[in-house]
Amino acid sequence: MKVPLLDLKLQYQSLKNELDTKMLEIAATQYFILGPEVEAMEREMAEFLHSKVAIGVSSGTDALLLALMGLDISPGDEVIVPTYSFFASAGVVSRLNAVPVFVDVDPVTFNIDPSKIEEKITEKTKAIIPVHLYGQSAEMDKIMSIAEKHNLFVIEDAAQAISTQYKDGSFVGSIGHIGCYSFFPSKNLGCFGDGGLVVTNDEALGEKLKIMRVHGGHPKYYHKMIGGNFRLDALQAGILRVKLPHLDDWSEQRRQNADLYNKLFIEAGLASDAGFIEFDDKNKVLLPKAVYKDSDHKNYHIYNQYIIRVEKRDEMREFLSGNGIGTEIYYPVPFHNQECFKNLESSKDNYPHSDFAAQHSIALPIYPELTEQQIGYVVEKVAEFYSKIG
Repeated sequence: MKVPLLDLKLQYQSLKNELDTKMLEIAATQYFILGPEVEAMEREMAEFLHSKVAIGVSSGTDALLLALMGLDISPGDEVIVPTYSFFASAGVVSRLNAVPVFVDVDPVTFNIDPSKIEEKITEKTKAIIPVHLYGQSAEMDKIMSIAEKHNLFVIEDAAQAISTQYKDGSFVGSIGHIGCYSFFPSKNLGCFGDGGLVVTNDEALGEKLKIMRVHGGHPKYYHKMIGGNFRLDALQAGILRVKLPHLDDWSEQRRQNADLYNKLFIEAGLASDAGFIEFDDKNKVLLPKAVYKDSDHKNYHIYNQYIIRVEKRDEMREFLSGNGIGTEIYYPVPFHNQECFKNLESSKDNYPHSDFAAQHSIALPIYPELTEQQIGYVVEKVAEFYSKIG
């Protein structure tokens, strides 16, 4: 049996007529950059995410970069980020000659540990970038309290968490000063190329970000500020408009797939419950835990990735690949171990939970179109791997 890590063709086939029609409509207009299609998408996203302003941009990375620029993050400023995340979360800080300051993650959620933030704050600290990793919210009430106490900006990296709700029902991205999303094709809501979104409830800041999106020119060719080319094209906006009404259903199917994985791993004797952080005889596979699952809000976790932690991770990955199962490792090298950050002061600190995640985590297929038989096959092969190694 073949179980790819992701199969976007299945999603495309389910929406082929709508998507093809939308692409032909845009082609007929010959209006490809920004314009009415992007504006319509922005209105729909703002309403969906409960934000006053939504701004379509060229990628999730550019969303983060634009957010930092809009908040006037300058050379030498310090920005606190989790050390375990996709590279853009820290890379955008360094691109502005500011300084990323690393913090360890919570061992259950993989999100930044709020209890470790304040010890990293100095007079140079200007912002915190919590990352809602793998589709689950960071502890935003604690983070916002710290930010308010120290007069810091909060930029939410919600690239993997569009539609995720926090325990109070707020949509991640709408809680901090600015929220940033990615529409990379593999995301729960993906377009047909690169794309991103910035949201804010500060309308004056939103207007500034819109101007900075087009090189800082307002009116065109007149510049009071320096921005960049962060424009979204109409084709990507149109694709997103077709897909958005289906997002909640896709996320719900991912949650059901995750629940089935957890159930089968427990029944196979490989785990005793979700959320364990240390290996023992009853927990050879450490399962992900949806910490806000008991809330009244349906989008407590959208499982952009389903991450388990295992011993002999690389050997297991090779075994699964040999049996037709696709996997990925997110992320094998935390920021504090990246060569480009080796001279940063915070790279000298210890980050045991991030190191553990980097060394033991592996992503299994979780996309909505997976069948129960495919999920069962994956668990069966993981169990077979453990039976072989003893």
